[in-house]
Amino acid sequence: MPEPMQSPPPPTAPYFPPPDHPPPVAPGAVTTDGKATSSLLFGILGLIFALPLGVPGLIAGPIAYFLGKGARERIAESNGALGGASAARAGRILGIAATAVGAVITLIWFVVILNALNDVGTESSF
Repeated sequence: MPEPMQSPPPPTAPYFPPPDHPPPVAPGAVTTDGKATSSLLFGILGLIFALPLGVPGLIAGPIAYFLGKGARERIAESNGALGGASAARAGRILGIAATAVGAVITLIWFVVILNALNDVGTESSF
């Protein structure tokens, strides 16, 4: 029985080390402003946590609003070098919504707690 012939290993490609410099940036690439992203993040988290608790919306909402306001000013002054105007606008809107929802939910919790404390003092035992 003849032995099967083994094929030679595939040829290896030549190795070229990576360049010492970073690749060039494409001419239309715009970076998103960090404040715009932070504004959007605070707005989303403020609204999520404002629904069950209330107070986090009162804290994160104004932070989101003012971060978004500052980001929109920086984006406008950058003459197209910074992007993220939509994220900044969405962060401001979510900040307003988180503040409003947080205020309403906090008021509801306040009424519920005061009502529960009032009922404790007026209970009579038979």
